[in-house]
Amino acid sequence: MKFSISRDAFLKPLQVVSGAVERRHTIPILSNVLIQASADEVRLTGTDLEVELVSACAIEGGDAGEVTVPAKKLVDIVRSLPEGATVEFSASADKAMIRSGRSKFTLATLPAQDFPNIDDWDSDIQLITSQAVLKDLMECTHFSMANQDVRYYLNGMLFETDAGILRTVATDGHRLAMSSCDIGQPNLASRQVIVPRKGVMELLRLLDDADNEVKVLIGNNHIRIETNGIGFTSKLVDGRFPDYRRVLPSGGDKIVVAERDVLKQACSRASILSNEKYRGVRLNLSSGEMCLTANNPEQETAEEVLEVEYQGDSLEIGFNVSYLIDVLNTIQGSKVKITLAGPDASGLIEDNDDDSSLYVVMPMRL
Repeated sequence: MKFSISRDAFLKPLQVVSGAVERRHTIPILSNVLIQASADEVRLTGTDLEVELVSACAIEGGDAGEVTVPAKKLVDIVRSLPEGATVEFSASADKAMIRSGRSKFTLATLPAQDFPNIDDWDSDIQLITSQAVLKDLMECTHFSMANQDVRYYLNGMLFETDAGILRTVATDGHRLAMSSCDIGQPNLASRQVIVPRKGVMELLRLLDDADNEVKVLIGNNHIRIETNGIGFTSKLVDGRFPDYRRVLPSGGDKIVVAERDVLKQACSRASILSNEKYRGVRLNLSSGEMCLTANNPEQETAEEVLEVEYQGDSLEIGFNVSYLIDVLNTIQGSKVKITLAGPDASGLIEDNDDDSSLYVVMPMRL
């Protein structure tokens, strides 16, 4: 096989597919990228058996063939070439050669027929939205995913379709984040699937804030997202996501409205002297005022007092300050609304002017 391509046209799809490649893998070929050339296109594939990324770029007058080469080395070589350079790629028996100007590199190869492709599968749900919508739904919730929890179904994000609504939900058992958007397809069947953590993080890297169309295909065991000539496929987590609706607090009669930036800065300052392990902060509410206090085993204390819109009874409740800061970093509006029921009930946090996302944080005993 043989083809020529500009360095800049080759680098971007290479970087895209290398995101799925595992550097340290027990199966050597999974450290490689599959390169398939035809007369007018080069197709690149990277996988770790859980996530597969495919991208293509146009060429002129290539010699057809396929081969696998070490992904990281190829990306590093192409990235290090000067902008605007032409890359000449050729492969024979067990070697691949990359030439550009007076530079020449030889890489070891592995046979393309040994490269594992995710099996063909049929989708039973298809929906179309924009990159911006899908990315926003994921960015509003991804921080609440569990990381290496024994409850493996929490180490990912729930994608739910429900009568024209696309919803994402993530929880680690101590907090929950949920975001919804009407994508204008009322005939969508109701379905819940869990996308694993690595798939979510790869998707966030791939998607941008543009209005480019995204096609989402959901099958029994896989989800595929196609956009801008890139195909992303991920296996789904085989498990049942907790019924998040049962976690959403109801009946809260104590409503606090605060300036988001003021509250975030107060939480950040109070967190400096919170217990490093438990990260607890105490909220004391009284009419028109919130007092945040934190202390640690060294008997050091922090106290922050801020004005808020609140007219209810006095209340004292404890939260993990890191969870509060995560939510306040994600909300975009200038004001946040916090709904509380009592010292032992979860708090509900929302953007005061936008109810498309909501956040539940469990209380702490301090």
